[in-house]
Amino acid sequence: MKLQMQSVHFDADPKLLEFIQKKVDKLETYYDRIIDGDVFLRLDKGDEKGHKKIVEVKLNIPGQTLFSKQEATSFEAAADEAMEALKKQLQRYKEKNFIHH
Repeated sequence: MKLQMQSVHFDADPKLLEFIQKKVDKLETYYDRIIDGDVFLRLDKGDEKGHKKIVEVKLNIPGQTLFSKQEATSFEAAADEAMEALKKQLQRYKEKNFIHH
């Protein structure tokens, strides 16, 4: 799947980008008509105890856009949470649109 990844105000490690790509690719097992997606990686500097990592994922599927924004102490943890949320959204979308027809 074509995925645009952007790290805002820092350079993301290639291993992190590969990790996120693999996570997003796994979502295709739940719904195989995902068109493309965008991933934004941000550092929240407002936190006193170090920086919070924010992962925002937007997936484009036919007729709809799914979105998840998660915060955690690491990008990997935030990405895991975002993928879990998107997995639930994809399953709900599939149930709503394909079981009723």
